[in-house]
Amino acid sequence: MWFISLVALLAALFVIWNTFIIVQTREEVILERLGKYHATLDAGFHFVLPFIDRVAYRQEIREQVLDVPHQKCITKDNIEVDVDGIIYLKVMDAEKASYGINDYRLAAVNLAQTTMRSEIGKITLDDTFSERDAMNDAIVAELDKASNPWGVKVMRYEIKDIQPSQDIVLTMEQQMEAEREKRAEIVASSGERDARINTSEGDRQASILRSEGTRQKRINEAKGEAKEMELIATASAHGIERVAKAIAQPGGSLAVKMRLTEQFIDRLGTVIDGANVSVLPVEAANLKSFFEGASKVTDGVRSGS
Repeated sequence: MWFISLVALLAALFVIWNTFIIVQTREEVILERLGKYHATLDAGFHFVLPFIDRVAYRQEIREQVLDVPHQKCITKDNIEVDVDGIIYLKVMDAEKASYGINDYRLAAVNLAQTTMRSEIGKITLDDTFSERDAMNDAIVAELDKASNPWGVKVMRYEIKDIQPSQDIVLTMEQQMEAEREKRAEIVASSGERDARINTSEGDRQASILRSEGTRQKRINEAKGEAKEMELIATASAHGIERVAKAIAQPGGSLAVKMRLTEQFIDRLGTVIDGANVSVLPVEAANLKSFFEGASKVTDGVRSGS
């Protein structure tokens, strides 16, 4: 008797337990009645009919993050790269997500891989790094269009890594090294050219300054010489003028002649002494007598005056 009572109690508890369900805030529940879609239950406490209603699906309504595995892709210039990414999506319609497709997560990942291969094939290796945002937008647009019947909204897609093969990486490194050497040579040649230009310009300026200095020096020297000649000429003119005035005085002409005679005699004596001559020619002796007589006349004139 007590066994029957226990079975009845357990059956009652089982029936009561299946008359209500509790839905979490982060999910929505698809309720089927007799195997057919009946309602979508949101967060809260709900009563159902035991053995008639059943919970068919529980859908996550929070934004979900799905990892897209690595895959090999071929670029437009036939370079193999390894690409992976991340999908951010959200269930917008629990009914479509439950009945529109078997597994929307798997479908989204596979579609993202397919679209990624297609987008990578449209660009070259160099553009895969600069066109990352454009590829992300293209993949989101394609996924969003395909996932609309699933009741899923693709929020965004991000490429995590684009990794070329080791051979390509080595080739790129060699290319970059060659490019750096090329730029270094260009910079060095430009520096040498600028240095030569600066040196030649400096030499030209120095030559101009030297020539200007030489020209100014010559001008200054010429001016100095002209000034000197002018002063000498002026002094000579004044001297001649004074001599002329002296000659014009009484006895001036005779004094000039006497002065010239004395200078001639002195010079002649110096020349004779230097030549060690003791015997003079007749003309020189007569000339000497003449000058001695002239000297006496001069002395007489001076005494008389």
